[in-house]
Amino acid sequence: MPDQDPKSHCLIVADGEVLVRNVLAEYLRECGYKVIEAANSDEVVAVMQESSTTIDAILLDANLQGTMNAFELRMWARKRNPALEIVLAGTVVAAAHAAGDFCDEGPHLKRPYDPQAVLQHIKRLLAKARK
Repeated sequence: MPDQDPKSHCLIVADGEVLVRNVLAEYLRECGYKVIEAANSDEVVAVMQESSTTIDAILLDANLQGTMNAFELRMWARKRNPALEIVLAGTVVAAAHAAGDFCDEGPHLKRPYDPQAVLQHIKRLLAKARK
């Protein structure tokens, strides 16, 4: 996404593991993105309902805890903003089981996250969304 300024994009990194979330969020900040961190689905909902900032993408741990699981949260967020890019990430076995129950789509990225892969994936999604 060399022609797009990351500073114009806001991402939510939603992961219950604080070290994973902090490292990934800090990496994305260093790449120029505005990043909001969330530890569970309830925090994501609060951010989306209260934020005056437009959220462009969510990196969502497939095993995220909270009132809604990751797949229910994904469906809720898509109803609220159909253009929102949502990147599901998690272990293949857990995500596949949950995906079968709630969603037609499994995780896009495997944990532990490769920061470069995450960055490239987000850049591709946001570039596609601008077309």
